[in-house]
Amino acid sequence: MKLNSKLIHGGVDGDKTTGSVNVPVYLTSTYKQPRFGENLGYEYSRTGNPTREAVEKLIADLEKGIRGFAFASGMAAITAVLNLFKSGDKILINDNLYGGTFRVIDKIFSNFNLTYEIVEDFNNYNFDNVDESVKAVIIETPTNPLLTITDLEKVSEKAKKAGLLTIVDNTFMTPYLQNPLDFGVDIVVHSATKYLGGHSDTVAGLVVVNSEELGKRLHFIQNSTGGVLPPFDSYLLIRGIKTLSVRLDRHLENARAIVEFLQEQDAIEKIYYPGIKEHPGYEINKKQARGAGAVISFALKENYDFKKFIDSLELITFGESLGGVESLLCHPATMTHAALPEEAREALGINDRLLRLSVGIEDKNDLIDELSRALKNSKN
Repeated sequence: MKLNSKLIHGGVDGDKTTGSVNVPVYLTSTYKQPRFGENLGYEYSRTGNPTREAVEKLIADLEKGIRGFAFASGMAAITAVLNLFKSGDKILINDNLYGGTFRVIDKIFSNFNLTYEIVEDFNNYNFDNVDESVKAVIIETPTNPLLTITDLEKVSEKAKKAGLLTIVDNTFMTPYLQNPLDFGVDIVVHSATKYLGGHSDTVAGLVVVNSEELGKRLHFIQNSTGGVLPPFDSYLLIRGIKTLSVRLDRHLENARAIVEFLQEQDAIEKIYYPGIKEHPGYEINKKQARGAGAVISFALKENYDFKKFIDSLELITFGESLGGVESLLCHPATMTHAALPEEAREALGINDRLLRLSVGIEDKNDLIDELSRALKNSKN
């Protein structure tokens, strides 16, 4: 089955009992057991729920994995993955990892003696002499917000030789554009709040693993810690995934048009987007992904006021998150990456003049007109 068909028919398709083309929403906490020692496959909804199971099977199918898991948020998903490790273990992470992921590693898991090393460039990292305490690599590609690209095949191969798990956050790309497990990655994580849900109406996280052993461990963690995705949110996520391809095609079309517009503007100091040849990860991304995504980060020149730019927006929403049908502008330094120390942010280039645009599916000319007006209004 081709990917476009899998988006609609993957996982559990409809309801065999009634013929409903949609998966029913099973709003139940518990299940009647017909007799002592027997059940119908479900006992308690924290452990298993048919609606949640449908989206878990769907994401496993889309990511070509062994087993999928649905959580109450992207952070609940990455937290479950981090619970695979124990006190004294160490993980390697991107230098511009999503601020929420960095925060949970730095402020919460550090209390349990899970340590980390920040890696500036995984593509050239020497895995030959990693300490025995290092157990895993956590990668975003593209990263958030600087859209750095990591060669998944190269890094996962080196990590595997060193005995490390490779974990990839595939939120920006989704299975429609990139399948990390194809390149030897062990675990894929999604903030399904973003493109998979696609309508800014649900908060969800997904995990897919490539082995039964990892699946058993993660199911134990999911059931034990309980951060599961509720049935109605599972339904919304399934519904959102059905239109992923048509939405992303429009997102990509609009993103390309906006990048071309930004490249012509004197107000722009730098554009971060892996779909332009000037991007250092252009060739790698072209090799491992079927598109460059629809998130664009750009820095204004010093003689432009970022606050005036933001306050000039009307059609484009200024707010957290990304991946919805509406275009969203974010100020990473004070929003997604506020958890990073200021010195670390500045060193990475996440300063006040950096803006991250999640390109929606509005008319591209309306978006370009809005950006043009905001740039004019923001000049000092």
